[in-house]
Amino acid sequence: MEGWGQNYFRIGSDGDLLVDPAKTGTGGVSLHEIMVGLTDRGFDAPMILRFPDVLRHRLRHLAEAFQQAICDNGYRGAYSAVYPIKVNQQRHLVEEIFEFGAEFGFGLEVGSKPELLAVMSMTATDPERPIICNGFKDDRYIEAVVLASKLGRNIVPVVESFDELGLIIKYAEKYSVRPQIGVRVKLSSQAVGRWRESSGHHSKFGLFITEVLSMVKVLEEHDMLDCLQLLHCHVGSQIHNIRLIKSVINELGQIYVELVNLGAGMRYLDIGGGLGVDYDGTQRAIDSSMNYSLEEYAADVVSRIGNTCNRAGIDHPTIISESGRAMVAQHSVLVFPVLGSNSAESIVWDGESYAAWAHKNEVPKPLQELHQSYSEIAPDNLVQSYHDVAQARDEALDLFALGYLNLEGRSLAERLYWSSCVRIRDLMRLEEDPHEELHEIETLLRGTYVCNFSLFQFMPDSWAIEQLFPIMPIHRLDEEPTERAILADVTCDSDGRIDHFISDGENKEVLEVHKLIPGQSYYLAAFLIGAYQETLGDLHNLFGDAHVAHIHLEEDGGWSVNEVVPGDTIREVLQYVQYEPDSMAAKLRRDCEKAVRRQVMTPAESRVLMRFYEDGLRGYTYLEGE
Repeated sequence: MEGWGQNYFRIGSDGDLLVDPAKTGTGGVSLHEIMVGLTDRGFDAPMILRFPDVLRHRLRHLAEAFQQAICDNGYRGAYSAVYPIKVNQQRHLVEEIFEFGAEFGFGLEVGSKPELLAVMSMTATDPERPIICNGFKDDRYIEAVVLASKLGRNIVPVVESFDELGLIIKYAEKYSVRPQIGVRVKLSSQAVGRWRESSGHHSKFGLFITEVLSMVKVLEEHDMLDCLQLLHCHVGSQIHNIRLIKSVINELGQIYVELVNLGAGMRYLDIGGGLGVDYDGTQRAIDSSMNYSLEEYAADVVSRIGNTCNRAGIDHPTIISESGRAMVAQHSVLVFPVLGSNSAESIVWDGESYAAWAHKNEVPKPLQELHQSYSEIAPDNLVQSYHDVAQARDEALDLFALGYLNLEGRSLAERLYWSSCVRIRDLMRLEEDPHEELHEIETLLRGTYVCNFSLFQFMPDSWAIEQLFPIMPIHRLDEEPTERAILADVTCDSDGRIDHFISDGENKEVLEVHKLIPGQSYYLAAFLIGAYQETLGDLHNLFGDAHVAHIHLEEDGGWSVNEVVPGDTIREVLQYVQYEPDSMAAKLRRDCEKAVRRQVMTPAESRVLMRFYEDGLRGYTYLEGE
């Protein structure tokens, strides 16, 4: 947690997990306290907690890292971040980023017509903030962008394909506008990790260098070469190795210099996204981590661009980055309750069934060996005992398959086997240097904690690309977690589970959790989910959006709810997929009335069923308490 939490989260002396946006190391508010308070206000988990104070700190950290690099390197240009709203388009979040980024001049990036329409209205009060328009564009899109520049918007359409250039020129001439124009270039530098195919000559977006030169010629012919003011590239998301960033900036900076020398009116160098998030906290060059800090990233970008421009004797450009993941991942936390658990430990041997069964049946040799091995387990023979019970259990199952062992005998074999594994595991845990097979036994005995959430709605990247998110309990952290489990969601899908977890070394196949206490809630939380997860989430089994609470932390250590955005009701998700809830309720009501007339249902029973149906349509899509 010290790695991925970046001091935004820490464990309090009472065992509660604290959120501390200012990274004071002394303050903070309990996530468990917040959840209890939200439950008292009538909002059930699962719940997404957003911390605007963390978001504000993230933006300031980004701005200060680049400003420090600018000062350290004598850089004569400026820096501005733009937030790509595709990362998380929720209105409250985008508005907060626009508000918090005002003092740094941060802007927004769009990649589609709906995103453009959202941002054009949002920037009405602050038109000087940059708007970068990426993605493929049609005729009306570009016309709107050109007209937006007449409104005074600082808007830059980035040419992604050569056809878009003709449309920009067409509308610039029609409306007598000299627009700012950008171009995305395909670099030879290839990304690493999951998104390596999004760069290089196979990149979906951007122009080859030959096409960029043709673009310069066309703009020159229309006396618009001074309008070409921004050079853009994107080499992939979550870049985990700083060496690639160095290579990209070297290549991109040189292309910028050449465009200036060709007469383009260059002012901006947009390095795109890619700034990583250390999901596992290990600072390694792997998909779920990164081997550099924000400060190192900013220093490399600024120094390399500055040195390239100095060698060429040209002015330093304004550097733009689109680091959406690094802006928003940390500010959002998913909290969900555990509904129950199941494991092989629930069927351990009670010590009596073997004698009772043996009294009535001839005991086959595998069962005799299982019973003997179980009885002789001791600290000095743990590995041998594990091998013996595994072999005896397999032989007992073979006897059952051939019809030489009845169902009760098979049950006894299973109970002896699992009881032996539990005893061996518990003794191995006491050893200072346990045998490597303890890992296998821990995995074998893992339980399943069934949790009230949908993996496909809240963490789709966990399912789709095996992204690892930090997951841990938010309370009882002053108790040793004696259980080992995987997590299952409430969808009717075998893929709806999490069975790999972050570790300081190789990924773990189990999560350390506490034994459930009957009648007491037990909450887990998934962290760093602020980027992409809400946008990509789907309606698997018609589980919809969760309640989202925006939590403000007070200076006196208290907290308040700025706003709660209610989650989807069942009525709403049914309407998403073209059902008509009112018509459905009317049909069921008629069916109940027919049943009452046929006297197969009483009027009171009819009312109970209709009350369930109508209340259900208004209810949360996730499981609720009584």
